[in-house]
Amino acid sequence: MPTLEARLLDDVVDTARYPLAAPDSAAWHDVVARVRDDLQGEGCSVLPDFVRPSLTDTLRREGAAIAPLAHDEVEVVNAYNIAPDTPLPDGHPAGIRMERGNAFVPRDAIPEQFVIHRLYTSPLLRRFVAACVGRPAIHPLADPLAGLCLNVVTPGRAHPWHFDTNEFSVSLLTQAADDGGTFEYCPNIRSPESENLADVRDVLDGRRRDLIRRLTFRPGDLQLFAGRFSLHRVTTVHGRRARHSAIFAYSERPGVVGSVVRTRQLFGRVLPEHVTAGRHAVRGDRLLD
Repeated sequence: MPTLEARLLDDVVDTARYPLAAPDSAAWHDVVARVRDDLQGEGCSVLPDFVRPSLTDTLRREGAAIAPLAHDEVEVVNAYNIAPDTPLPDGHPAGIRMERGNAFVPRDAIPEQFVIHRLYTSPLLRRFVAACVGRPAIHPLADPLAGLCLNVVTPGRAHPWHFDTNEFSVSLLTQAADDGGTFEYCPNIRSPESENLADVRDVLDGRRRDLIRRLTFRPGDLQLFAGRFSLHRVTTVHGRRARHSAIFAYSERPGVVGSVVRTRQLFGRVLPEHVTAGRHAVRGDRLLD
């Protein structure tokens, strides 16, 4: 008999295509193998209609209900999300400044009964994602604001070129823009051993369009992405409708909480948990953030 968790997930996920509760099945292993191949070769894997199409309108309505709660502050940034006054060598790509206009709804503003919250906290989804990214286990962030958030890009705004702090990310489109809002990325443009500054600078300057790949998602599509090493952005949204996407952040280590600086940048506030975690921060590599 299916467990309660499996029945709940079956209401949300197309389990005929993505049998998350059956890790011993051939279908489960086929999907995991495909995602692993995509991530290794392309740096990105998309699972179309991961959420049942019958819930598309629910995703849209739930996102619209909380989108006004997003921390909305346009700011000047660079691809590494480091302070603009950071001392840098001449010609460093972090010296190229861009306007970031996307906004984030924090985790503590997303009701537990929402589809995206049910997915993020599902141990069956975590087990599946861990297998896809080749980890024995992954954990939801302990961060009360990050971990799960809704990324809101309103018409006329964009999420400019950047790298992620986490090695991999998981996202789910919940509302597509009328026009624009295309996901663009440069797969594995850097590595833990090399920043590859020349190619990054050339992409930011518009000289290496050949390094850029483009994807257009539909509501309900799940994306797994190697965002730590792949420069990426969401292009300017046009029309009347905003682009909404849920971001599921996981970590190999339990208890991970975001930094004070990054949390304030994204959510406009910090909590005591962020201050405490900042005293014990551990870096996984020497790359710029």
